[in-house]
Formats: sequence, C-alpha cells, structure tokens
Amino acid sequence: QLQASGGGLVQDGGSLRLSCVAPLRTFGSYTMGWFRQAPGKEREFVASVGRSGGNTFYADSVKGRFTVIRDNANTTVHLQMNSLKPEDSGVYYCARSRRTTVVSDARLYDLWGQGTEVTVSS
Repeated sequence: QLQASGGGLVQDGGSLRLSCVAPLRTFGSYTMGWFRQAPGKEREFVASVGRSGGNTFYADSVKGRFTVIRDNANTTVHLQMNSLKPEDSGVYYCARSRRTTVVSDARLYDLWGQGTEVTVSS
C-alpha cells in the first residue's frame, strides 16, 4: 500500500528526491518514516516525520543533508537528499507508524513499502 519511488544512480555530492505515496484514508493520523538497507547490512533508520509535518527526527548520519517533508493533502511523504555520499547507497523504504510522535525504532512501524534503490557513485 505504500509506494516509494525516485531512486536512481547519482554521483557523489548529488541530490535525489524520494517520494512515498500512501493511499491511506487516515494518512494524517500516522507518523511516517524512512529507512534504508545496504547490501549485507541491517535496515537502519533515516528519518521520521510526525502527523502534522512539523516534528521531524533524523539519524545523525543524514542530519543537515536530508529533509523529510509530508504532504497530507496528497497522502505523500518525500525525502529530499542532498550532498549524497557513497555510504548513502541502499534500498530506501517508507513506513507507517501508529505512534503519535516521531520514532526511529523499526519495530514500531507496521506497514512498509516495497523500497526504491539509491546508488551513489564515487
């Protein structure tokens, strides 16, 4: 039910904008998050945005470079990624949480999209 898109190949220092469409009737009542998984590594938290969009939380590794934005009118959440590095490569997933505030624990997300792949070349 969550459809992520926008991944691709980009050079070191480049930018990408990921989008996640979540056709949920009560989209505005969910906290949304982005996670990523590199080959051979565990899935890791990237960013989370609260129900109104005013509250955000980022992993230290992306803070200052990534911005998570939600558009409740269009039931979409975006991840603007700037100054990309090769270590940002991986499959990016969007997810939904029923928690009322931003969360980084993947166990607190109960609905996941299929992922979109990001590759940053050096």
